Amino acid sequence: MEEPLLLLVDGHSLAFRSYYAFAYRGEGGLRSSTGVPTSVCFGFLKALLEILARETPSAIAIAFDLGLPTFRHEADSTYKAGRAETPAEFVPDLENLRRILAALPIATVTKPGFEADDLIGTLALQAKADGYRVKIVSGDQDLFQLIDAEQYISVLHLGQKDKIQEFSSAEVMAKLGVSPNQVVDYKALCGDSSDNIPGVRGIGAKTAVKLLAEYGSLEQVLGNIPQMKGAIALKLKAGIDSAQHSQFLAKIKTDVELDLSLADCHWQGFELTRVTPLLQTLELKEIINKLRQFALPTEAPTLESDAEELWFDFSPQPFDLRVQIIDQVQQLVDLVHLLQQADLVAWDTETTSLNPFEAQLVGIGCAWGEGLDQVAYIPIGHKSGQNLDLDSARSLLQPLLADPTQSKVLQNTKFDRLILRAQGMELAGVVFDPMLASYVLDPEAGHGLSSLCLKYFGFEPLSYEQLVPKKQTIADLEIAQVARYCGMDAYTSWRLVPILRSRLDQIPELAQVFEQIELPLEIVLAEMEWRGIRIDRGYLAQFAQELDRELNAITCQAHTQAGKEFNLSSPKQLGEILLELLGEQFSQKSRKSKLGYSTDVAVLQKLQGTHPLIDTILCHRTLAKLKSTYVDALPTLIQPQTQRVHTDFNQTVTATGRLSSSHPNLQNIPIRTAFSRQIRRAFLPAEGWILVTADYSQIELRILAHLSQEPELVNAYNQNLDVHTRTAQLILGKEQVTNEERRLAKIINYGVIYGMGAQKFSRETGISVGEAKDFIQAFYQQYARIFSYMQEVEERAIADGYVTTVSGRRRYFPDLAKATGQYRAGMLRSAVNAPIQGTSADIIKLAMIKLAQLLQEYEAKILLQVHDELVFEMPSQELEPLLAQIKTTMENALPLAVPLVVDLHQGQNWMEAK
Repeated sequence: MEEPLLLLVDGHSLAFRSYYAFAYRGEGGLRSSTGVPTSVCFGFLKALLEILARETPSAIAIAFDLGLPTFRHEADSTYKAGRAETPAEFVPDLENLRRILAALPIATVTKPGFEADDLIGTLALQAKADGYRVKIVSGDQDLFQLIDAEQYISVLHLGQKDKIQEFSSAEVMAKLGVSPNQVVDYKALCGDSSDNIPGVRGIGAKTAVKLLAEYGSLEQVLGNIPQMKGAIALKLKAGIDSAQHSQFLAKIKTDVELDLSLADCHWQGFELTRVTPLLQTLELKEIINKLRQFALPTEAPTLESDAEELWFDFSPQPFDLRVQIIDQVQQLVDLVHLLQQADLVAWDTETTSLNPFEAQLVGIGCAWGEGLDQVAYIPIGHKSGQNLDLDSARSLLQPLLADPTQSKVLQNTKFDRLILRAQGMELAGVVFDPMLASYVLDPEAGHGLSSLCLKYFGFEPLSYEQLVPKKQTIADLEIAQVARYCGMDAYTSWRLVPILRSRLDQIPELAQVFEQIELPLEIVLAEMEWRGIRIDRGYLAQFAQELDRELNAITCQAHTQAGKEFNLSSPKQLGEILLELLGEQFSQKSRKSKLGYSTDVAVLQKLQGTHPLIDTILCHRTLAKLKSTYVDALPTLIQPQTQRVHTDFNQTVTATGRLSSSHPNLQNIPIRTAFSRQIRRAFLPAEGWILVTADYSQIELRILAHLSQEPELVNAYNQNLDVHTRTAQLILGKEQVTNEERRLAKIINYGVIYGMGAQKFSRETGISVGEAKDFIQAFYQQYARIFSYMQEVEERAIADGYVTTVSGRRRYFPDLAKATGQYRAGMLRSAVNAPIQGTSADIIKLAMIKLAQLLQEYEAKILLQVHDELVFEMPSQELEPLLAQIKTTMENALPLAVPLVVDLHQGQNWMEAK
């Protein structure tokens, strides 16, 4: 009988390899559409699944480093010193990977004081003793030392271009010239620069191989020094202590006490129900598809039907629906009469596009009960088959859809509301949206219908991508196909209502967030998206020419600084130039791939101050991105029917409760430079109207004052003092402070919210790290209650697994109690920040809801929400009656222990109104 196989994965080795495999694409590699880094998750899981398919192990475990000092660091403070700083995008990406691995689940192992190699070595020898074969996945040659002569333990080495080579004794000998049991002594002699293991000064790899071939081991080499002659003997004699110390550093421990047993590593497949929502949130569709071949067998729930009349049948599904196809006027008359008697109706639309202004309505589905025949589909715009004409459908459905007393549920209501409105039908009476309910219950879960069905019903319905072939629209499909698809969406939406409502009712604060904030906000956002904002196309054309001239001038400047002409947009050419100009100063701070040295923003920022060309390149990139992302792109996004740009406001994307914007993203328009601020000049009100902005002043600091009840901060705001000046006075111990001192205080006031340390404070302000530490320490002393509050939040997050906003919104941190190292520190910073950002989000959302009610009596409209700012357009005659009411409404959106303050501005464009 063949021995069972244990697969051991060097987690950090594979994670870093995955990150750098995609980092050359710029700005840190792969990201989701919402900007979440995904290089680590995608590359790691893709490689892991390919290895699982190839090896089919019986057990699997993944070992990670903790980022904390180990016994080797205690023995040598320089161990692994000089390694490049971990990229900022890597940390949250690795955090998401850990969550995915826990959801699958796959056994993971860490141990304070030890490296992943030590844990792998311990598990490998335990498994061999228990009769397992062991294969170790890593890109690190250190693990070659674990390979045994009996071929029970081998290494799947990750080589160039994703090639995996299995190493046994023969392959190690061919690669290094030594056997696996000599690898440690080999490193003891010639050292390992990647881990800062010194070895013996003057002994290289070839000499180390020759010595071990002759003497067999380090001990034998050192013992025979008296018989040796020449320079090698002198080097070895001088390096005895270094060799023995290096041997200690290089040797993997195989006797670590672990909490993980081999039984915990047993593997038969994956649980897709828990992990799919996470993967969908990260938009890792390819991984979801690959996971299906490893899914554990599950029983899908089924429902029996007593339906007598089948309008058509379709292939078996967990919910074996009998969808009625309504393609005659009398059938629709009968259906409407039936729906008028229903307590709750779920609706869904099918269209040719996600853009309401371009979409054609193909069909409408509805479900009104638990019965499998209580589902119908109304075909309207199919290219073949019997359709009901749009005018008939509209005249019969509009009174029902617009009836506020007829309760409705829609998944992603805002989309259907806009689609129906574009077809001349208004929607009212929406009492539930599963997507919004799911978001309130757990903002970081998956909120799409596929995720919700998988989570609550145990199956994933057919997706749009699976249904509609490429280069076709849903209008090209047969009516019966779309009826099955649309009917399932409507029916599952209806079935989700009692499940999600029950979960909300168990946490009254969350039920209140759903009922009073998220659900009514959907209508406000739909109105804002429908209205859009006017764009000055002519101004953008002129601005584009100005930017072209500026970019050309910067290019000439860069060529002068480099001493030659080159393509500033070519990372390869730029890398070659910087290597010539800066040498090791550049190569040590960059990383090399098959395309050359990296010249991404993170690398260039580390090099600022070393050569004038660096600042020139950064300036060029900023302007080029500004031009391509906004100046060139905005005119192409103007809708012909409205001559306006209509962004999408995403209600269920961020973990904190904030809104995000896409297609285009109008929340990320930069404002720090003179050129970037000029982008806002292109945004106009309606012809002859005025643009008004209303911006919350220092809202996050005011919320921090409320939450912490820090007396100095509360008192400063209640007395309408300049908080930054007051902070400078307290820290410096004097009444009169300079503008520069106030600037330092302002940076630390905001920095504390985001966990700013001395290093970052030093970089932001230009003062020394020592001065930064003193400044922060003085801040701690003057605002002691802030820091005790932060500690309380951290403790609650660890104990409860979540934190809350003033309104009761939650953000969950389920892994925090077990987390360690950088991962734990990052989550604690997020936990402290979440109540502040989340409360800020709740305040502006409540203000938008109240303002929408206020503006019902006026022509003025809300156009945009950008973080703490709202943008309105209104006729000039409404300025006087409205401005004071807008200010009062926003300042009283949510009562706090300190006053909220709103600054109002107006102008002919957005730049003027700032």
